[in-house]
Amino acid sequence: MIIFISITPASMTKYVKKSELQNDWYEIDAKGVVVGRLATIISKIIRGKNKSTYTPHMDNGDFVVVKNIEQIKFTGQKFQNKKYYKHTGYPGGIKETTPEKLHLSKPEEVLKLAVKRMLPGGPLGKKQLTKLKIYKGSDHPHSAQSPKIIEVSKLNSKNIARV
Repeated sequence: MIIFISITPASMTKYVKKSELQNDWYEIDAKGVVVGRLATIISKIIRGKNKSTYTPHMDNGDFVVVKNIEQIKFTGQKFQNKKYYKHTGYPGGIKETTPEKLHLSKPEEVLKLAVKRMLPGGPLGKKQLTKLKIYKGSDHPHSAQSPKIIEVSKLNSKNIARV
């Protein structure tokens, strides 16, 4: 016996088309904020998981502007003891650095690495990472987009590092 099941349009999942995408801008002040907690918030926004129209295979995320990146914090002794590794591709070519050393030369790279590792690996993840804009100081050139301000300290009290 063969049973046919009819699928009505109401029971099908609706995917957003490329022409229907709407990208917003968000601004986050990183002053005193813990790196990992900030990276999770940013990665959700960049991937579009904060929207009801989230589609895993499409770039449906929003733009995020992070300012005051030089005042970002780590908890515990991670600032001195955590290690970042990269390999040159040659034998014996493994290089290591700490957030402390990386922060002296390129402070924005610490947050960018944390967010990059929370995104999918591949062309979609690389495209989504371009929506992250990181700046030293409180000025940025994206004020014309009138970004919505996200106060990370008010989302959870653990987001701010205690000294």
